[in-house]
Amino acid sequence: MSNTHTPRDNGQSLNNGQVYIANENRFQNSHYSEPLTAFTVGWKDNDPLVELLDFIAPPVEVARRFEFKRADESQCFLSEIDDIRAEGAAFKRVEYTGSSVNEKTLNKGLTIRVDHDDVAGDSWHERYVQILMQRLYRSELRRSLAALLSLDSVGQALNWSDNSAASPDSDVLSAILAVGNASGVEPTRALFGRGAWQLRHQHYATNDKAAAFAGLLLSPSDLAIHYGLEAVRVAKERLDGPDGKALANYAVLFNAQQVLDKDDPSNLKRFITPTEQGAFRVFLEEHAKFTDISVEHYSNIVTTSTLGVQKLIIS
Repeated sequence: MSNTHTPRDNGQSLNNGQVYIANENRFQNSHYSEPLTAFTVGWKDNDPLVELLDFIAPPVEVARRFEFKRADESQCFLSEIDDIRAEGAAFKRVEYTGSSVNEKTLNKGLTIRVDHDDVAGDSWHERYVQILMQRLYRSELRRSLAALLSLDSVGQALNWSDNSAASPDSDVLSAILAVGNASGVEPTRALFGRGAWQLRHQHYATNDKAAAFAGLLLSPSDLAIHYGLEAVRVAKERLDGPDGKALANYAVLFNAQQVLDKDDPSNLKRFITPTEQGAFRVFLEEHAKFTDISVEHYSNIVTTSTLGVQKLIIS
């Protein structure tokens, strides 16, 4: 995946229509916009950026500085044989014994300068706030995808394109079993890059066997049942143009939970610190001929476990 470099906001030489990294000292209470901040609370993303982001790195609300236990064994999946309380005694205490890690959420934001000669209508503030929010979420998605791929630095190479003897779904099932045997934890989710999903489709589409036709008809939700996973998803989002397909030819098996707390065994978590106004805050700096619009939030995408992960490299 390619990286883009956004010019930093020095507060002096902003150009009209250009998005800048917002400097934290620009966020003054005198510029806070309550109506536009309220708009961010009710805003719905037309692209499934937020859904994919939450699928990879479930959100957890925390204070700016927080501590969590890094899962380094399969203890979160253990059952108990001594959970019966003796008369007059206390219940057995369950404790996480993973290493403690101190972290903090990071202040992230963007600013855009809008020339008043370029605006029309009454909702132009909201349109630019939406642009900034989508760009902020896209940056978070890029970080989460990079973190997901880094969980398994080596991966397993599989050939689905010209090998008629291959069985993509059997390969995935074998990988799920293998990673479970190796780590004691089986993955709960699978994420296919658009290229990997296309290679799976082409393999079954060019095979005249009945089993291949049945595989061709399976949707991601059908595959989740077939694989014994909680969910399967295809990342169709594009980052930075036509060659920036999310995950490309990778398929990643990983562990993610509907998060209950900051110590559950999900591989990645997106720790967020909401303000009293919501996840985002909006600031306006009005000038005679232009307006600077800034959107900020606090988050940090952190690897909290490496258990139950397998990266498949499809060709």
